[in-house]
Amino acid sequence: MNVHEYQAKELMREYGVAVPTGFLATTPEEAEAAAKKIGGSIVVVKAQIHAGGRGKGGGVKLAKSPSEAKTLASQILGMQLKTHQTGPEGMLVRKVYVEAGCEIARELYLGIVLDRATEKFAIMASTEGGMDIEEVAAKTPEKIHTVLIDPNVGLQDFHVRQIGFGLGLDTAGIATLGKFLKGLYRLYIEKDASIVEINPLVVTKGGEILALDGKLNFDDNALFRHPEIEALRDKDEENPTEAEASEWDLSYVGLDGSIGCMVNGAGLAMATLDVIALQGGTPANFLDVGGDATKERVAKAFSLILSDPKVKAILVNIFGGIVRCDLIAEGIIAAAKELAIQVPVVVRLQGTNSEQGRKLLDQSGLKLISAETLQEAAEKVVAASKGKA
Repeated sequence: MNVHEYQAKELMREYGVAVPTGFLATTPEEAEAAAKKIGGSIVVVKAQIHAGGRGKGGGVKLAKSPSEAKTLASQILGMQLKTHQTGPEGMLVRKVYVEAGCEIARELYLGIVLDRATEKFAIMASTEGGMDIEEVAAKTPEKIHTVLIDPNVGLQDFHVRQIGFGLGLDTAGIATLGKFLKGLYRLYIEKDASIVEINPLVVTKGGEILALDGKLNFDDNALFRHPEIEALRDKDEENPTEAEASEWDLSYVGLDGSIGCMVNGAGLAMATLDVIALQGGTPANFLDVGGDATKERVAKAFSLILSDPKVKAILVNIFGGIVRCDLIAEGIIAAAKELAIQVPVVVRLQGTNSEQGRKLLDQSGLKLISAETLQEAAEKVVAASKGKA
């Protein structure tokens, strides 16, 4: 789950992480009032969307007075902001964050993420703040300093010194970084974050270290422990189909292809997408109905797949372990009757009660294409999507 920059910074403040003073605004008048409250000569008006690259897209602007902040907010609010992370359609800006400006001496990068290969937390730091970290990694990987933290030990002072030396900070700067980084690490651990990223992390001319930007992602599977985090969810920023799927405990991610996929199990779903691609097809979605799928959830999954006008064929690939194939078959039949499915549907059922499931489908009178193996299923659905069934 993602949150907005202003929400991330409020959480950072709670953990003693230094951030500039700022206020949320949803109207130009509120932006003007926020600038007056902040005082000083310069404020920054920032579009609040769940995407990076806002500055390059015209969503971050400097204002030298409250009246200018009002003018800039009126330009940003309501715009369809396009960045390299939004795609060509862009995202609608519904709110802005008005933040105090500062005198920047240096721009750095700081991030915390789980390194699954080592089963440790990786703190990544770079002197190349303000740039996409992927670009830095590709062009100048030596400028990224990574320190691994054993979760059983936690962040220690020597870790802070390693990061500080890598960033070229002096003794006073490392001391300031210590307080900043320890608060950030506590936030990451205690709130079950999956990613913490600050880009840029700035050192001011007065020696302060501030999070000029802030990105927090949280583990969806841990949200039951954090109702205060789940309350920060902004469904306006989420794909409507994906948001609807989550309400039914379905894992759905929209893609750009023409073959709808309904699979149980994330690993099998990924393998299904790969095999479709190997056969020359293009998946329209990732959809995992889970190991405890019900007839109703299967019917809902079909509805979500068919809501995509690009879908020209559907592949149902179910391995009955926990889930029973006859229940999946009942869901397919119910969905077909309710939704009047017009596109070809290829079905592969293997495992628990698969024979009963296939029998139900055969007796349903539906025009379905059966398959025994995953490769056969992929070949048939790709052919069907191209009108060659």
